[in-house]
Amino acid sequence: MSPNRLAGETSPYLRQHASNPVDWYPWGREAFERARREGKPVLLSIGYAACHWCHVMAHESFENEQIAGLMNELFVNIKVDREERPDLDGIYMQAVQAITGQGGWPMTMFLTPDGEPFYGGTYFPPDDRRGMPGFPRLLRSVAEGYRDKKDAIARTTGTMRELYASQAAIPAPSGTLSPETLERAYRAIAQRYDARFGGFDGGGGGGPKFPQAMTMDFLLRHWRRAGTPMALEMVHNTVRKMARGGVYDQVGGGFHRYSVDERWLVPHFEKMLYDNALMARLGVDLWRATKDDEVKRVVSETIDWVAREMTSPAGGFHSTLDADSEGHEGKFYVWAAADLEALLGVDAALVSRYFGVSEGGNFEGANILHVPAEPAAVAARAGTGAAEVAAAVARAREALYAARAKRVWPARDDKILAAWNGLMLRAVCEGARAFGRGDWRALAVRNGEFLAREMVRGGRVMRSHLDGVTRIPGFLEDHAAVALGFLSLYELTFDRAWFERAREIGAQMAEWFHGAGEGDDEELFDTARDAEPLITRPRDITDNATPSGTSLAAELRLRLAELSGDEGARRAAERTLDALAEAMARHGPAFGHLLGAADLAVHGAVEVALAGDPASADFRALAGAVAAGYAPSLVLAGGHPEAVAAGGIALLEGKPMVAGKATAYVCRRYACQAPVTDAAALAHQLERAGRTG
Repeated sequence: MSPNRLAGETSPYLRQHASNPVDWYPWGREAFERARREGKPVLLSIGYAACHWCHVMAHESFENEQIAGLMNELFVNIKVDREERPDLDGIYMQAVQAITGQGGWPMTMFLTPDGEPFYGGTYFPPDDRRGMPGFPRLLRSVAEGYRDKKDAIARTTGTMRELYASQAAIPAPSGTLSPETLERAYRAIAQRYDARFGGFDGGGGGGPKFPQAMTMDFLLRHWRRAGTPMALEMVHNTVRKMARGGVYDQVGGGFHRYSVDERWLVPHFEKMLYDNALMARLGVDLWRATKDDEVKRVVSETIDWVAREMTSPAGGFHSTLDADSEGHEGKFYVWAAADLEALLGVDAALVSRYFGVSEGGNFEGANILHVPAEPAAVAARAGTGAAEVAAAVARAREALYAARAKRVWPARDDKILAAWNGLMLRAVCEGARAFGRGDWRALAVRNGEFLAREMVRGGRVMRSHLDGVTRIPGFLEDHAAVALGFLSLYELTFDRAWFERAREIGAQMAEWFHGAGEGDDEELFDTARDAEPLITRPRDITDNATPSGTSLAAELRLRLAELSGDEGARRAAERTLDALAEAMARHGPAFGHLLGAADLAVHGAVEVALAGDPASADFRALAGAVAAGYAPSLVLAGGHPEAVAAGGIALLEGKPMVAGKATAYVCRRYACQAPVTDAAALAHQLERAGRTG
């Protein structure tokens, strides 16, 4: 069969479906015009390249000639990559959750020719199974209902319009953001903590468990601000349990999407750039707080994995690695006990014990490598020392990686998404500063230059890039995440150009994403005012797998205000936070990233200005002291006083060098402690500056 219309798309996910017998359309006017002309409903299928159940439904139904024929006869069929079009995914996910009470991917939604949803679900099997209707039966039933039950369809679409109107409404202020807001949010999060296995219960006990890096970032801030030991314990225990579980790739580094069980043992094996960006940045801050070498190792392995396997020749970061290879989920990652015996020689027995390997395995007869016991206990049972165990494991990782590299690799989604790149850029910058990694500094600069060159046009950010083609106007999250990444590059390099680029994006964001004519023109929507008109203008305020555009924009506005003195940006962010204060307090886990912005607004940034030549040894010593310590909501600026005259960075103004030496000023709300030229004295000031008491 000749390829369908998806063959010309840039999304690898859409290209995966180009040889389906389904007459797929990409999202666009052509499909809806045909639906109107022929009086057919639209079948909208949304998924992504690394989605295991998307592959299952594709193999079972979309590659099936009979089922595809039924789809082509009864519907106009549209396929969407949710990673390229988060606006469409968000709009129709609201509908499927309202209709079924749950969501997920693949999303299967049925629309009128005007794009209004009237029925939907997620995965459907090819035949009736476990109480689920088979897909062919569902297709016939939906088509008949659309033809014969117009009144019922109209009632459903009317209900959906009401849902969208309520979701898009600008929330009225629910209170004033305060320290009490943050304390209530902390308690709401702590109630869900699993002290035994780490992580946070979603409400039903057991699995699945997701890496809630944004929530843990807030807990770390709360620990430093309030001095609550339990807040640090929740983060430290969770990260260690994840790092020792199968959810972490013990051989190649990086975290899988989530664990299906409460122990972090069996993951869904896809790897997402955004999870690893958020976990790596959290890990850098956790290391700063604890100086735990295990945390440092995991962060290092994760960023090295990104550099090695997820970076394009031009410097962009790729999106995902698939869960499946050779038609089986996780096959690339699991091991037989005999594999380790053959590959590791005299180290095999010790390493097998360390990684919990057995003849029977722990996953479909094979072994997911994990660390079930304390390394010191493994050493004691083996009658050797901890250093010897660590050396054997390090040798094993190299040997296992080399052997695994000869297997059939999971597919990689090579598209480069602006928002996800902004998140990873921040993590690489923080890692480069904290660990003094020059190679990561070069990686960060190359990524920033790629984004500035290929994905930013006149201060506006594009969404997606692949094979030299940049497409799709960026969303709110793209603008805010890339600008925040550029601010992190400024803090790493003290090159003012990155600050200027971030400020320009911030200005364009305020210009194009506000809600003029729809309420408060200070509030921002997920799509720009000149974006394609949809059935609603989306505005998702909650942080899900990635930070929301709302929370990223609030943080960007606050950080730009700290650096530049822009009080208008600060007030706009504070109005957003005030409007969501009560929601944050009650539902803390749903607002992990926004709570970080709230911490910045309530307590103020820990402002650090370094006056001096960034290339000098004394300046580098002060910058190193800042990089090594944990200060919540740190905002860092630096440069020679003579360069301050260029303007723009208010935090540097009026802060001269002392006695000709590089000098540090630690401030809050521009009220500064005594200037210091000694790195140890600076570290002491920073430790005190993060506390609220």
